[in-house]
Formats: sequence, structure tokens, C-alpha cells
Amino acid sequence: MNLSVTSKQKMDGVYMLSPSGRLDTSTFPILEERVDRILQEKPHTLVFDMEMLDYISSMGVRVIAKAQKAMKSYNGKVVLLNLQPQIQKVFDIIKALPSQQVFSTMGELDDYLDRMQRQVTG
Repeated sequence: MNLSVTSKQKMDGVYMLSPSGRLDTSTFPILEERVDRILQEKPHTLVFDMEMLDYISSMGVRVIAKAQKAMKSYNGKVVLLNLQPQIQKVFDIIKALPSQQVFSTMGELDDYLDRMQRQVTG
């Protein structure tokens, strides 16, 4: 499955991005490019509506983390909205990981995240 991303300015300084499909190693550049374009506008709030997102890998998480870091540099914020259970599980895992390295490669992390998402979706 591919990834499509719609974006719109909700109000002055507030942008919403809605990824749909799979956000993984092959599709993350689609979202990253859109985020980078919006960040040039220096919004104060960036909303990721995840309602139609079926899957997220570590590269997808990286795009969101990169956006958070950029927004934080000028006191903006990132909001995640409508997370599907399997996507919520990934963010719960990421928050629960200790700060030391747990996975030896990005592939190993993606394999783990994939297994966890499959458990949630059955």
C-alpha cells in the first residue's frame, strides 16, 4: 500500500497533515517533504491526523520527531490526533523505551514495531 498525504491550513499558524496508508521506509519521504514545506511557514501548531494511517515504521516516527524538534526551536507544538490502536501502540513503545540503545539496527526496530502492530490489528 502507498502513502498519500493531504495538508491544509486550518487557521492562521495551524496546519493539519493527514497521512493515509503505510508510513514506512519507502514512503516516509512523501510525508517528510510535506512537513518540510509547512515548517518553512513557521506554524505555531502542526497537527498530524492519523485516522487513515494503517502502519508506521521507525522512519515515520522519525519524521514526526524531526517536526517536533523543529517546532520546539520556536515554541511551536506538534499534536497527534485520531491514532489507530496499532499506531498508538508504536508511540507507547517509543515512550517506554529506555534512553540507551535497545535495538542494534533500524531494521531490528522496524521488525519489532511490525510485530507489535500486528498483535493489535490481529
